[in-house]
Amino acid sequence: MMNTVRKSKNLLPFPVISAAANGDTEAMCAILKHYEGYIAKLCTRTMKDDAGNTHFYVDEEMRNRLQVRLITRTLAFRVS
Repeated sequence: MMNTVRKSKNLLPFPVISAAANGDTEAMCAILKHYEGYIAKLCTRTMKDDAGNTHFYVDEEMRNRLQVRLITRTLAFRVS
C-alpha cells in the first residue's frame, strides 16, 4: 500500500491537466515544472575533454524540442 501512495503523490492533478489542455498558461507552466527533471535526464549527454575527463551536460536544443512536444501534446489532449 505504501508504494501506491508514493506513486499517487507524483501524479499531476486532473484539474491542472484539464486547464492546461484548455490553454491555461499557469497550468501549462505547472506541467512543464513537473516534467522538468525527467526532461533534463533525457537530455543529459556526456562528453570528454582534451584531458580525457568525462563531463555531463544538458543538450538545450533537445530540451527545447521536448518541451515544445509536451506543450503540443498537452494542448491536443481531449478531456471528455
